[in-house]
Amino acid sequence: MAGHGTEEHPHGADRLCEAGDRVYSRAVRRGRVPRRDAEQVPCLLELALLHPDPDDMDWLVPTSPQEVMTRLLRGVYDEVSASQRRVGSAVAAFEWYAGLGPQQRQASGAEGAAIRVLDGSSRIQGALDAATEACTAEVLTVQPGGIRPEHELTEGLHRALALRGRGVRMRDLYTHVARHGQGLLNYLELMGDSVEARTLDEVIDRLILFDRTVAFIPANADRTLALELRHPALVNYLVTVFERLWRLAIPLTAPLPDTGIEGISHREQSIAALLAEGHQDAVIAERLGISVRTCRAHIARLSETLGAASRTQLGVRIAHVGLDRPRASSSEAAVISVAGVPGVPGAPGGPGMPGVPGQGSPTGL
Repeated sequence: MAGHGTEEHPHGADRLCEAGDRVYSRAVRRGRVPRRDAEQVPCLLELALLHPDPDDMDWLVPTSPQEVMTRLLRGVYDEVSASQRRVGSAVAAFEWYAGLGPQQRQASGAEGAAIRVLDGSSRIQGALDAATEACTAEVLTVQPGGIRPEHELTEGLHRALALRGRGVRMRDLYTHVARHGQGLLNYLELMGDSVEARTLDEVIDRLILFDRTVAFIPANADRTLALELRHPALVNYLVTVFERLWRLAIPLTAPLPDTGIEGISHREQSIAALLAEGHQDAVIAERLGISVRTCRAHIARLSETLGAASRTQLGVRIAHVGLDRPRASSSEAAVISVAGVPGVPGAPGGPGMPGVPGQGSPTGL
């Protein structure tokens, strides 16, 4: 669709085709249009004049004419000598569009920019690159799932290296399973003391925070949509969640604590606690970042160690030895993870973002 639209609509945002002019005018006048209305004018999405409505993905909302004009002029001023005539046409075009909408809708345009829907991998990567370039002090990330292939960790490495070069500090949260991945260890060795990593039994879904001013989270199950959040209240809430998880987490350089029960590993203790809560194997595996097969192997060893002949008996034995009451840090982490963050989709410790480049990198969504 994108390629077809480029051939059919070879123009810029300041000289819309007739069909694009009709749809964008209708969007500005009414505040939004059905997604199907834009199917014949892909130029409006390609030029970011329309974007998905965060409240209903079947609708598209217009980028405010003032914002579009500002964006155009920014590029125009980079080539002043060759673009003076275009400045006049851009201003004239979007002053006319601006007059189509009621004043109250124009006034709320700035608030709408606090939540942007990024549709497709190119938009997501472009927004991440822009945030990386603007970042001056700190990046906080949450990386759910288990061990990632080394080639995935290198896809967003250019952003991490650019941040390190500017002296930006990075803190990354992973699940305990990630400790066993050589790719992550190689990445951390390369980044040196610019990155600090910690791990938990389970974490919330993927999250990236730049300078505590902008956050990125997945917006759908297949990770082809993401949300860019700039609303101070939302960003501050996510920072608070991150900081609480960080305090509960264990530094990657420190060993995992002993369970205090002979023959029971740290991971088996985490599985036992989730079994006691009534979760199925697949859910436990997803939350801890391991495969279902590995999860069942741990459950089998747990049953053997505790002398349980059935799942029911295993539940009784888990309660008897106190494995249904995990350590305070694990318990608090579980509470935060299960409660989740408003607007953060997906289960805690879920998979990566298939189809989106840079999914495995600490600075890739």
